[in-house]
Amino acid sequence: MTSLAAVPFGTLLEQVAAKTPTPGGGAVASAVGALAAALAGMVVSFSLGKKSLAPHAPALEDARARLERARALMLRLADEDAAAYGLCNELSRLPETDPRRAAEHAPALRACVQIPEAVAAACVDLLRLMDTLGPITNRHLRSDLGLAAELAEAAVRASNWNVWINSKGLPAPEAVDAHERSRQAGDSARDLLERVRIACRD
Repeated sequence: MTSLAAVPFGTLLEQVAAKTPTPGGGAVASAVGALAAALAGMVVSFSLGKKSLAPHAPALEDARARLERARALMLRLADEDAAAYGLCNELSRLPETDPRRAAEHAPALRACVQIPEAVAAACVDLLRLMDTLGPITNRHLRSDLGLAAELAEAAVRASNWNVWINSKGLPAPEAVDAHERSRQAGDSARDLLERVRIACRD
């Protein structure tokens, strides 16, 4: 499978629209998270080197590095999600008596929950970082920072859909725990998004 990072954007759109199980919603949520990190990175890039923001240069350099890592993480998680869901889809087509399905289906399904959870957690971390950037970045890019935060929060909500749906196949206690973690991630993301909105409107 070709890595999402190597696929031209137009081709990715065609692949998502095609009648194939992957790339699907999980990969799209990760890609949205990667776009959020990239757009926040642009805000930081336009802030570094400005004389008025020189006192914040160390924090901005740190933010740039963290955003680059976040972007790479999102792309890796997109690939992992596509692989996990592809395997789960393949196994679900096997007869229930097939030994491979019995051995591999539960771990594959757990991966289909854990990966979107990881995307949501990473996007909450992104929002925490963006919350610090409002006062120390170029004011002319407030709309870009606000949009980056909107995308990150949307990626959390999108990832939570996959957590909720895929966890239905897990034992009840695991599903309840997954639902609670997704609820907490969603609450944190909404709160942080509102903080960034306020900062960007000042």
